[in-house]
Amino acid sequence: MLVSWVPVTRYEQNCSILGCEATRKAAVIDPGGDLHLVEGVLEWEGLDLDLVLVTHGHFDHAGAAAELASRHGARLEGPHPGDAHLLKALTAQAARRGLRAESYEPQRWLADGDLVQFGEETLQVLHCPGHTRGHVVYFHPVQRVAFVGDILFQGAIGAWEHADGDLRRLIETIRERLFPLGDDVMFVPGHGETSTFGRERRQNPFVGDDMIARLQRAT
Repeated sequence: MLVSWVPVTRYEQNCSILGCEATRKAAVIDPGGDLHLVEGVLEWEGLDLDLVLVTHGHFDHAGAAAELASRHGARLEGPHPGDAHLLKALTAQAARRGLRAESYEPQRWLADGDLVQFGEETLQVLHCPGHTRGHVVYFHPVQRVAFVGDILFQGAIGAWEHADGDLRRLIETIRERLFPLGDDVMFVPGHGETSTFGRERRQNPFVGDDMIARLQRAT
């Protein structure tokens, strides 16, 4: 599977472009905006867009998903229905920041354990709340890569200080759903540099093993 990503919008959100090498079908994850950049990668790699996926309903991740799918006749799937209220408010979310986004309802809502397919490639869906209620993560078990949106970052974790955030669930999601996938798994976060679950389990100051051990001793 071909894997690349490009930062989009003023928030430098990582939009991932995945390609099936056998069929040249593609999936795009979190096209928040700057579609000319995304389409430039598709054209450069000779890929035919088949599927648009979204990790959660914030405008920098989902704002241009409907437009991209419409342009290419692609399927539009995700996230989990827990983020339905956020997708409905996408246009308003972006307008408050002087940006443009298109509210939408996906052709398919996703649940934990679902599979999404493009060409001959398959991604596993994990429902991973904490940053938002309906946040999902996409995992490719063969290539050992995960696309985690705003759940986990290199040396940090996702924001929870808003109406849809929940710190306890965010930590549980990372520790109980993501880390068990394996230390070797590389992940593409919603913003910033890639990392591995092993590196974050050892070094992350918020959810690493040492921090969790200290918290447990303190209680």
